[in-house]
Amino acid sequence: MTQSTLHHPLTIRPGTDADVPTMARIMSEVQPAHPWTPETLAYELKVLREHPRQPHDAHWIAEQDGEAVAVASVLQFPGMFHPDRYHAELMVRPAARGHGVGTRLAAVLEEHLRARGAQEVLAGAYENQPEALDFLTRRGFTEAMRYYDNVLDLSHFDPASWEGHGVLPEGVRLVSLAALEQELGQEAARRAFHAGFAEAREDVPRTGEASPLTFEDFQKRFDSPLVFSQGILLAVTDAGEVVGLSELWRAEADPARLNTGLTGTRRAWRRRGLALALKLAAIGVAREAGAREVWTGNATTNAPMLALNDRLGFRPRPAFIEFRWGGV
Repeated sequence: MTQSTLHHPLTIRPGTDADVPTMARIMSEVQPAHPWTPETLAYELKVLREHPRQPHDAHWIAEQDGEAVAVASVLQFPGMFHPDRYHAELMVRPAARGHGVGTRLAAVLEEHLRARGAQEVLAGAYENQPEALDFLTRRGFTEAMRYYDNVLDLSHFDPASWEGHGVLPEGVRLVSLAALEQELGQEAARRAFHAGFAEAREDVPRTGEASPLTFEDFQKRFDSPLVFSQGILLAVTDAGEVVGLSELWRAEADPARLNTGLTGTRRAWRRRGLALALKLAAIGVAREAGAREVWTGNATTNAPMLALNDRLGFRPRPAFIEFRWGGV
């Protein structure tokens, strides 16, 4: 695209499911550290729309000369749900910036949010995107929380230096979800996993209270095209209780990268070395799988996990800053 095309009229229309490939492409271009495939985006939207809380989602495409130059969305996320809280996303292709495309799309989002009576809106950008940060600030958003991308280059990880570390407490063993499903059956293994996961996630730093996670909702995670059950590691007691966990998920469009989901322990089992043992085991699985990197995301307020990741060799990338307008 040349800059001259940006003088042609801009049209903004509602997005449809047919636009998912276009949305995934623009989202990946704007945030290359977290690319999307059409399959993963379609799956995430399907899960959102099937959720019993009936969260809202709406999307728009900005086009110039028949070419999509920006996308925008208004969403409600079931995991941190309030009927008057919304998440807004607006992404303009680099070649189309500086010509008012974002301003036009923002006006559409603001009108939509006003019509729905939104009391709180969350949006964000990376700290190395000053134009986006200024765009939000000028619209009355203020910083709410920061999250680091922490990345471990597995070529620099020396497993020999960690021999003797990560010893599990007596009466606890480490097993993958895939192996536990073979032992107990799929539903029993997943119910045990859900119980530990649901408690651990309640204490993950976020900008709002975590919504309860039912087993039925939890089950849908395993339909994701990115699931990697051998990389979901569980600390299980002799009584069959999952007291700690660390997840690895496949990365969109990058077979040499694995993403960490939740790493956490149940409250009664914290400060007993479970997190270190689980992270070391996950790194071992990643190396065996031939991964080049392991990525994880941590709130900058989560000092214990940041310290653990730093010990293991994870290094921070630019932080994602979540902004808030209003409040519920």
